[in-house]
Amino acid sequence: MNPKVLLITPPFTQLNTPYPATAYLKGFFNTKSIPSYQCDLGIETILALFSLKGLTALFQEIENKKTELSANGQRIFNLRESYIQTIDQVIAFLQERNAILAHLICGGDYLPEASRFAQTNDLEWAFGTMGMRDKAKHLSTLYLEDLSDLIQEAIDPQFGFSRYAERLGRSAATFDTIEATLLAPESFIDKISLGLLQKKIEFYEPTLVAFSVPFPGNLYSALKCGQWIKQHFPNLKIVMGGGFANTELRSLSDPRVFNYLDFITLDDGEAPLLNLVEYLNGKSSKSALKRTFTLENGEVVYLNASTLSDFSQFKTGTPDYTDLQLDTYLSVIEIVNPMHRLWSDGRWNKLTLAHGCYWSRCTFCDTSLDYIRRYEPNSAQVLCDRIEEMIRQTGQTGFHFVDEAAPPALMRDLALEIIHRKLTIVWWTNIRFEKSFTYDLCQLLKESGCIAVSGGLEVASDRLLKLINKGVSVAQVARVTDNFTRVGIMVHAYLMYGFPTQTAQETIDSLEMVRQLFEAGIVQSGFWHQFALTSHSPIGLNPTQFKVKIENKKFGTFANNDLIHSDPTGADPSLFSEGLKKSLFNFMHGIGFDIPLQDWFEFKVPRTTILPKYIQQTIDDQAYLPADPNARIIWLGGISSIRYYTRKKKNQTFEMAELIFSTKKQELGIQMKHEEGKWLFEQIPRISVNNQSKSTFGELEKSFEQQTGADFELFWNSPAIKQLRENGLLTL
Repeated sequence: MNPKVLLITPPFTQLNTPYPATAYLKGFFNTKSIPSYQCDLGIETILALFSLKGLTALFQEIENKKTELSANGQRIFNLRESYIQTIDQVIAFLQERNAILAHLICGGDYLPEASRFAQTNDLEWAFGTMGMRDKAKHLSTLYLEDLSDLIQEAIDPQFGFSRYAERLGRSAATFDTIEATLLAPESFIDKISLGLLQKKIEFYEPTLVAFSVPFPGNLYSALKCGQWIKQHFPNLKIVMGGGFANTELRSLSDPRVFNYLDFITLDDGEAPLLNLVEYLNGKSSKSALKRTFTLENGEVVYLNASTLSDFSQFKTGTPDYTDLQLDTYLSVIEIVNPMHRLWSDGRWNKLTLAHGCYWSRCTFCDTSLDYIRRYEPNSAQVLCDRIEEMIRQTGQTGFHFVDEAAPPALMRDLALEIIHRKLTIVWWTNIRFEKSFTYDLCQLLKESGCIAVSGGLEVASDRLLKLINKGVSVAQVARVTDNFTRVGIMVHAYLMYGFPTQTAQETIDSLEMVRQLFEAGIVQSGFWHQFALTSHSPIGLNPTQFKVKIENKKFGTFANNDLIHSDPTGADPSLFSEGLKKSLFNFMHGIGFDIPLQDWFEFKVPRTTILPKYIQQTIDDQAYLPADPNARIIWLGGISSIRYYTRKKKNQTFEMAELIFSTKKQELGIQMKHEEGKWLFEQIPRISVNNQSKSTFGELEKSFEQQTGADFELFWNSPAIKQLRENGLLTL
């Protein structure tokens, strides 16, 4: 039997771009000459539902059910002809195929409006001069969300654009509730997605269907699809893997799960799936499977006797987006948040720079699991090869590097390789705010196409950052974010409240730090989330060390990751939630900095102990650091010309040199002594970013002093060189 694998992302993840897991796995199967196909059942279900045919059926279903609707639901239902008439045009606009429609959408008389549009009063303030198309995207998104509200009210309470039945999958210690929902009659949404699934199976005729379930909101649909396959294609084998299984199902023992699946794999999928394909093809025994749950004699067993090692990053292949309908994804703008916009607006090729996290020490993180613990970087050359191949394959030049924390050294090497190959790409990624991100490195990243970074400031308190083992201080974060901002790279900060032992005073002081970061203009986007305790984190493994009490000590038979806990030494985080989020929304839009922190909360909070200008002073007081002799010196600009001339001053004659540099924005003239200018002119080709050879600070220092007899450090810190350093002369 020739193996054929169908890789499926079940509803729902993102509207604007495919989740990358199936593309990664297809790229790997290509290296093994195993035929594989993929589909994003989520976007295909959305497009079938939000269409003339889909909405017609939806409104007919509501009419048939005679459901009593709220005032808002009734308004949408009353406007059904307007929704049916406009839906195909709006979807085409969000697919970037009907740009001219923005004029009608922004005119205010085209889209039917329900409750979501109540928040449009400040659109001019929110969007400023961003343009008509952005405003139209946001209005179109509100239009879709109105319809989503109606679906939740009248058809399917579990519906959501980027998640489906998420409540069922989140912290489901037992399988009871999920199975009860699975055994209920098919919902309106189920019928759409299962109809699409049937077409895929009949077209591709796979021997194995593999569901990637990254989030709790994908779980129900994956199992519902598995249920349908078991009923209609009983000989077809089904496997599930992905982030949900990796974190939640490591202690799985409920056999009922295997009424809907045949196998569940953990951690990186390449080796387990290869073993599974070989087993199903009769080339190996069942006992030789790798990190795989299955059912034997009515009991759940975990098989991990395989001798096959996990594949290195060099051998996993280039992610392959073939089969995915890339031109059908929707660019939406859900909320006015700069970083969230990158998540939801535009198509991004997803690529990983390194497996795992090079830091892997944060106490709230799943550091005991393979996807964090096992760090393995790729090479800049291989990454650029994959970037070029993915551009040819998809026609897209936008890249989201999906690392837990992108390694600074690898980012530097990748940026240099991108520039060497003269690639034009736009990219963003997640980082740690560590001191390696100097102003010069940020300049290099910007030159290579970096537009944004996101990083965890978490709790903006040095005591708690040490308890988190974050490896950074608030002052360091301020300096690094200032470096990124000065070169024009947007910064998003992940913020946390409710960390174990965090007091009310520390919560307010953290908010003051955040206020000052935004007021200084060095962070442009942020998001507060409440601390969640997971079983695979250092805190979950050693709760007493962090003074927390675990309330649900016994593991259930299904999903086990989130731990219910109490913190007798800290403040109640739920009290602060609304005030933190409300203030942040204002700070992101450049307002509210003068409002007393107390005014964001409806209860008494402590006065902040942070000095009013702490962040600004931290930025201003950066100490001078001498260059490392092994630091690489690189010139980002083009070739220069030189002219020699004589300058007279007070009856003295000086032999001078002027170097002329043509930068992208201006002609830059640098004057210096004859010998120094001659030396620098000779070095420019050697230190050019287009030159693969490396020149270090120490080598240049030795060469300069031998040729000119002058002090290199004085020369390096002269006004002339300072001007060059502001225009692309980098120390890396």
